[in-house]
Amino acid sequence: MNPVLVVVADGEKANFLTLKEKDVEGEFHPYLVEDKTLLNPEQKLSGQQLWAGAASQAGHFQEGKSQAHSYDDRRQDHEVEFERRFAHLISEQILSQTHQLHHLLLIAEPRLLGLLREALIPALPKTLKLRELDKNLCHLKPQELYEYLADRHLLAQD
Repeated sequence: MNPVLVVVADGEKANFLTLKEKDVEGEFHPYLVEDKTLLNPEQKLSGQQLWAGAASQAGHFQEGKSQAHSYDDRRQDHEVEFERRFAHLISEQILSQTHQLHHLLLIAEPRLLGLLREALIPALPKTLKLRELDKNLCHLKPQELYEYLADRHLLAQD
């Protein structure tokens, strides 16, 4: 069996699983084993810690006795940057293993998958076969994930 890495990620964590086989009475049965989990460091911080400080306070600007005006603190831009940093951490972990891989299956919610492509694809070896799935499947246990992927023929090694 050629080495296969399955990476399942959302904005909070990334699970790294490898496809293995076990011999049961002379028959080989594939299954997924979780090797590592990366946590997004920014997700560990509470909202108050992330958005504390005068420079990041959303609300109103009030000058003198005039009417207050609301302003946008661009939190969505910051959240995308946090996900971009996390995508780079995930990419670094994947790239550290590419010398021993033949197949890579990336599974992530759509925005994170796009950020992973941006960080990862230019650095991947040309011989590595890449498949992608734009879904959040982090909630599945390894056996459930294996069944989901096998039913959709995403683990086929062609």
